[in-house]
Amino acid sequence: MKLGVLTSSRADYGIYLPLLNKIKNDVFFELEIIAFGTHLSRSHGYTLKDIEKDSYNCIHTISSLISNDSEESIASSYGLTVLKFADFWQNHKYDLVFCLGDRFEMSAAVQSGIPFGVKFAHLHGGETTLGAIDNIYRHQITLASTLHLTATDIFADKVCNLLDFPQNVFTIGSLSLNDIKSFVPIERQTFFEKFGIPDEEFVLVTFHPETMSSQDNFRYAEEMKKSLKNISKDRFIVITMPNADTQGSIYREAIEKLKLEVPDRILLIENFGKINYFSAMYYSALLLGNTSSGILEAASFEKYVVNVGDRQKGRAQSKNIINCEFEEKAIVSSVNKALESGVYIGENIYFKLDAADNIIKIIKQFS
Repeated sequence: MKLGVLTSSRADYGIYLPLLNKIKNDVFFELEIIAFGTHLSRSHGYTLKDIEKDSYNCIHTISSLISNDSEESIASSYGLTVLKFADFWQNHKYDLVFCLGDRFEMSAAVQSGIPFGVKFAHLHGGETTLGAIDNIYRHQITLASTLHLTATDIFADKVCNLLDFPQNVFTIGSLSLNDIKSFVPIERQTFFEKFGIPDEEFVLVTFHPETMSSQDNFRYAEEMKKSLKNISKDRFIVITMPNADTQGSIYREAIEKLKLEVPDRILLIENFGKINYFSAMYYSALLLGNTSSGILEAASFEKYVVNVGDRQKGRAQSKNIINCEFEEKAIVSSVNKALESGVYIGENIYFKLDAADNIIKIIKQFS
């Protein structure tokens, strides 16, 4: 069975990894990686090098991102991605192609495959993020896909509601948590020394723009900056940098200014990679920001999460999530509440055993 895997960012590649590792070792499959998006961007860490280290037999690369992050540039990147993938789908045939999530470039790659009859298997469909235009892209991908692998039964029901003829919809949990029971973090001292983190408690931070409220992002970025400066007085801060979203540079610039103001209290990371990121989550005091990782994964590390603003609004949450407005006082107060709450001991609604093995069973039957 010939499989293609669309990966456009560090985030989706990290989620795919448990499945990719199993597929590589199964003679039933012929695997080809299709890398595009920020993987090929020098300003986002050029994460193609991480894919190449994992020794796949075939890696296709497609460059289509325009460096600017204005609305016009994002739309132009979408169009360019469609054009380049039209040529790709014309010349490459697969039994099934995996796509994941809700990125605009992922949507473009999938939409261009429709006239060619490409069969897509979509992971993380049916979810809701009301503060991001990704919500629209995700549903576009769902409508273009043949096989649907959702994280919860709630999302499976949403996918069924989207489809005219709901079929091939399976709940498999969050694939990124597949190996969480056996995960062993990098040894603490080694990890701290590797990244220059002082021997103290730290807050793990990731902020992205609210692409449904673009007029507010300058204000939100300033509130983020003020709150992080306040928090840095008592806690060291490790920040993973924003992805290539509309107006993402607004947050990058605010973060870089913050680093200049309190250089000894802030660490900026362009790309951790999955093992390092999970280790950072394991050793952190809490997570802060508006990233899906806080919603999907942090509960399995017994961490509370301060989820800021509306980017993740509508996404199902475990009980470790503390929601707050994009305002300095509210953010600092919520961080203090999370710190006082200590260790989270509840369930993670996104975890199911053997997600990768279950996907392989499903696609073998699908073939």
